[in-house]
Amino acid sequence: MAQYVAPVEDGKLVYDYQKIKNEKEQSEKTQTGSKLGYDQFLTLLCAEMQYQDPLEPTSNTEYVAQLATFSQLEATLSLQTTEQSNMANGLVGKYVILNVTDSTTGKQSYVDGKVDYVMHNPDGSVMLSVNNKLYPLEDLDTVADSDYYEATGMAKSIENMLGMLPDVEDITAEYETAVKQIRDLFDGMTSYQQQFVDPDALKKLQAYEAQLAKVKPVTPDKPDDTAEGSGSTEGSEKTEGAQTV
Repeated sequence: MAQYVAPVEDGKLVYDYQKIKNEKEQSEKTQTGSKLGYDQFLTLLCAEMQYQDPLEPTSNTEYVAQLATFSQLEATLSLQTTEQSNMANGLVGKYVILNVTDSTTGKQSYVDGKVDYVMHNPDGSVMLSVNNKLYPLEDLDTVADSDYYEATGMAKSIENMLGMLPDVEDITAEYETAVKQIRDLFDGMTSYQQQFVDPDALKKLQAYEAQLAKVKPVTPDKPDDTAEGSGSTEGSEKTEGAQTV
């Protein structure tokens, strides 16, 4: 960041503290590593004293007021940085959704996963480690509860599995195992998790099951060969006995 130069009006420097704050924040974002601190403020103060009107010098009260104002501004920025750092540390172990912008194409995409650790760089920037990749804290879009994240993930899995099946009218008996896996996944979910499943997806699953019931071949019951055999034998023995008699 270029050094801030205050304009001179009537032999006095006029400070735009909002501009100082904006330039400081811009400096941190561009990772220049430069900071506006007391050294820079003293430089500005010395310049004001050097170029002040000798006939109407600035009073000591004004210098103290300027110093107090700058100190308050720096304390506010420091507190903001500390709060941001604490917030980032609290994300470890949480499931997050990041809105990532490709540096080459400018295309935006969403990345979700659990924050493994937080990296604090010397320039003040903060990076989040998600899926073994580092993303700036500014990409953070959503912080999700672990139960919510798991529920939505399972619901998405059901939708993806259904999407891999053919149309309902084209379903055959060979897809029975795949349909059963989806049903088992849904039945194994808690009531909280089931509410995240799209109702249309559940209707589609039921339609597959109904179609399978139509196309699945029915295995006929086998006759009791033992019973028939015992009856025939008994009849032949009686016949032979009669003939003998």
